[in-house]
Amino acid sequence: MWLYDECHTKIGCLRFIFREDGRLVRIVLTDDHWHAFAAKFKMKRSHELGRPIYEQFHEYLRGNRRQFNLPFEFRGTLFQKQTWEALRKIPYGEVRSYSEIASLIGKPNAIRAVGHANAVNPLPILFPCHRVISKNKKLTGYAGGIDMKKQLLEIEGNYL
Repeated sequence: MWLYDECHTKIGCLRFIFREDGRLVRIVLTDDHWHAFAAKFKMKRSHELGRPIYEQFHEYLRGNRRQFNLPFEFRGTLFQKQTWEALRKIPYGEVRSYSEIASLIGKPNAIRAVGHANAVNPLPILFPCHRVISKNKKLTGYAGGIDMKKQLLEIEGNYL
């Protein structure tokens, strides 16, 4: 059985899904995604195990945390994992383009695939796909919506 907790924040309600050992497996950014996910899996709420996750995200959203120190587990293809690890290398407050990420992982022509990997990122914010923008500096798709992406970048001091 998976456990979950939720965190009401200035950017919306974040829901955290984690294992009984506390490893974070998914962050759900919108109600629509939550309802679809909750209908598929049996979950039980745990405030106790969710508290460290909740606390670190509140610190981040207040601008008091730049890195997370949370146990996590994610599944994906090798390409997706390479893309997600590249996201963690984008410094706090900075952005990179999809093409820069593709080049960073050694696949310079895989720009659309990088976009897709970002779209299915199970741990947004922790693996900061909000820091990836188009080559022309425009904000593009985000699982939580463009407004949330903009808010996250502003929290980090990036006003594009």
